Amino acid sequence: MTADKTGKPFTPAELATFDGQDPSQPVYVAIKGTVFDVSSNREQYAPGKGYSVFAGKDASRALGMSKLELEYCVADYSTLNEEELKTLDNWHSFFAKKYPVVGYTVPGN
Repeated sequence: MTADKTGKPFTPAELATFDGQDPSQPVYVAIKGTVFDVSSNREQYAPGKGYSVFAGKDASRALGMSKLELEYCVADYSTLNEEELKTLDNWHSFFAKKYPVVGYTVPGN
C-alpha cells in the first residue's frame, strides 16, 4: 500500500496546522502518506484527548507500533517489523473506509 496521491499535497508544516487546536479548521491525520480528514470524530482528536497525538501528523510509526506517545508519531516506518507493518496496513485500511482522503504528504518543512 502506498499513499493515495489524490487531493492536496501537504508538507509536515502544513499538515501540523490541522491538529485540532483551531475549532474552525478540520482535523487531519496522515498514515503512510495519505492524509485523512478525521473531523467527523473531532472529539477523539481534540487537544488532551486519546488520539490527539496523531492530529496534524503522519502517525504511521506510532500506529504500526500501537503507541500513543508523541515521539512515535513520525512518517518513517522503515524500522517496523512484519507484524507491525501488518498492523499499520490494517490501520490504513480502517481509516480509508471511515474517513475521506483530502491529500497526501510531501517532503518539506
